[in-house]
Parts: sequence; structure tokens; C-alpha cells
Amino acid sequence: MVKIKKEGVLLEPTNLEFENYAVMNPTCIKIGNNVHMFYRAVKKGNYSSIGYCRLEGPLKVVERKREPFMVPEFNYENHGMEDPRIVFLDGIYYMFYTAFDGKNSLVAYATSKDLKTFEKKGAITPTITYDEAEGFFPELKLKDRYFFFESYYKCEFGKDVLLWEKDAFIFPKKIKGKFALIHRILPEIQVIYFNDFRELTNEFWKNYLKHLGDYVVLSSKYWYESRNIGGGCPPIETDKGWLMIYHGVEDTNKGTIYHAGAALLDKKNPCKVIGHLKNPLFSPEKKWEKEGNVKNVVFPSGAAIFGDKLYIYYGAADRRIGAASLDLNELLEELLESKGS
Repeated sequence: MVKIKKEGVLLEPTNLEFENYAVMNPTCIKIGNNVHMFYRAVKKGNYSSIGYCRLEGPLKVVERKREPFMVPEFNYENHGMEDPRIVFLDGIYYMFYTAFDGKNSLVAYATSKDLKTFEKKGAITPTITYDEAEGFFPELKLKDRYFFFESYYKCEFGKDVLLWEKDAFIFPKKIKGKFALIHRILPEIQVIYFNDFRELTNEFWKNYLKHLGDYVVLSSKYWYESRNIGGGCPPIETDKGWLMIYHGVEDTNKGTIYHAGAALLDKKNPCKVIGHLKNPLFSPEKKWEKEGNVKNVVFPSGAAIFGDKLYIYYGAADRRIGAASLDLNELLEELLESKGS
């Protein structure tokens, strides 16, 4: 097994109103020796905005804003901007986040050229109800768990609830000349390809949903993924393939447990899995990962490479932000040995 070093807690909630309940699920972009970290800041009542801090090297916090970096402005995000993911592509920083209005979860994005000011571009995932999407699922012969989640969200939020979309981001390179967007229609991770974000209309999504099974990047297949999986850190390009660090959710009789997983995807066709760890990369073990606002959660969402070391930044128990490190080459070797089986 890959040796994992838990580096400890990087950020805790503060007394500041916008982050007095939790800080969690960060995204990172490394520039030189600095890591720019954008994280989900939660105030009491479970309202989220995006906070910012800067690390010198992989672990030393040298700057932290005392006010939100980005805040909700529109109806589709009025209950929170959650779980940001940042990707740099062709001179533009793309910030993806979950826009939550108290009932529906959509993916929205914003862009920047300087990391200082971002322009919001709106929601991009489908405004299609589970009731409507259900019509496509039987013809595709999808897993029963697709129907389980459809029933769950309709029961939880009502029949008019929209497809529950989270954990989305693009690859940091175009694939066959197109944007490749990782997203998640539970319980698996899928990808869509497009030339321009303006293409992502409901009509586009309806046509895509009719072929959803063809665009599954990663399926939940091992014990620690028994409930579902979801995207974590934006894909990391290596000479062996795209490294995907994601979260797997284990269903137990004592509640869910969130683990960090790893997979290796083909560079030209991300739906081709080269390697997939049969056991978690790491799991909740420390007290601060087991106890918090939600028990037993490690939620990897940001990463940075320093030399041969990969640093993974993650939400811990939906309360704080932790970091773990490992040897990148060691992980790639283990993934190649797993051969996707």
C-alpha cells in the first residue's frame, strides 16, 4: 500500500461570521512556491460562501482573508456557494462550485485571468427534474442505484427536484480539441465534451442523458464505494495518465463513511480506466476526521505537487481542512499494478 502521511489540520473555523460553523472542501492552484486555496466557508444556519488563504510551500498558511472571497448573489445560489474546484486552462482560471438554493444543487462557474477578480458565468448543469430524467434511465439499463437516488431525492425534496449535480470541473487540457467536464449524476462519475459553454442547454443535456451510460468515467465497484462515488481533485496529468483523486462513500449500518480513492485514466479517453485502487487511499482515522459536523468524513478536493510529493487537501468531518502527503511515483506504480480490475 502507498504510504500516506497525515500532515494535520491546516484550517479551523473562526469567530468571523462567514466561517463560524465550518471551513472545508478546499480547491487549490499552485503558482511557484505558493498554493492559493479557495475553500467552502460555512456560517451558522448552513449558508456557504468561498473563503481564501495562501500557503507558502505545501503547508504554511501565510495569508487568510477575513471576509469571503466570493458570495452568493443570484437566486440559484442564495443558500450557498459550496465545494469550489479551480482549473487553469489556456490562460483562464475556471472556478466551478455547487450552487444551492435550499432545494436544488446545480453546478455553476466563474472565470478570472488574475485570480483576484472572478466573473460569474451562471449555472451549467441541467435544470431537468428527476421525474423527467427517469424516462431515459430504463432504456439505458442503468444500475439500480440510479433509481435509488432518483427516489431518494424526490422523497426528500419533492417530485419537482432537479437532477442533483455536484463535484464538477474540467480537465486542465482539452481532449480531442474539446472541453471535458467531469460531473456526477449519482451514483457514478461521468464526463461530457463540448466546444463552448454556451452549448450546455437543456436540449444538449437531454440528448446527453439518452447516452449517459457511454460517458461513465468511473463506477463504484469496491467495498469503500458501496453507496456512491464523486469527483474530488481536478485531474492531474502524469506521464502514465490522468490521476483522479476522488471520494468514495461506504454504506454501513452505523452511517456513511467517506474515503479518499484514486484511479488512473487514459489520457486520450478518460472513460478508459487504467488503474483503480481496490482499497481507499486514506480514510477517517484521526479524531478530527471522525468527529465534527458530519462524522467519518475525508473529502479530497484539492492537490499540489512539490517535487515527487503529492499533497492532498481535504475536508475533515465537514468541520475543518486537513492535508495528507504521499510519494506520487509510488501511487502511480500501485495504480498500474491494479490494472483497473
